Amino acid sequence: MMLRSASAQIFRQAVRCMNTDTSLILERSINRVQLLGRVGQDPVMRQVEGRNPVTIFSVATNEMWRSGEGEVSSTGDVSQKTTWHRVSVFKPGLRDVAYQYVKKGSRILVEGKLDYGEYVDKNQVRRQATTIIADNIIFLSDNVRDKI
Repeated sequence: MMLRSASAQIFRQAVRCMNTDTSLILERSINRVQLLGRVGQDPVMRQVEGRNPVTIFSVATNEMWRSGEGEVSSTGDVSQKTTWHRVSVFKPGLRDVAYQYVKKGSRILVEGKLDYGEYVDKNQVRRQATTIIADNIIFLSDNVRDKI
């Protein structure tokens, strides 16, 4: 039974591919990010003329490792690298909650997608920007959870 349904599914996909223009076929792909860290600064809300407002803040994540022989019980020095991530929230309800409750130092989990873009800075220099477009924020700091 399972083999028959799998064969039928493959046949339907093959027929669908033969009957459609190949330029219209879209492959499934995933652009998903999860960040667990601390907020670097209180959020700001910006609005570019003709566009919806956006709440922007940064999140720091830390990576730690021990230099030495690589053994768990190694007595080598512990090193840490902090990476800062720019988070933008466009989703209307979430945007407002983030602006009101995200605070510097809060521990949060951000889920969303990566976005790469360009902008021109105040000195007319073209810059690259990497942003996490958030579609979910989970507050992990006790004092924030109690307020929501």
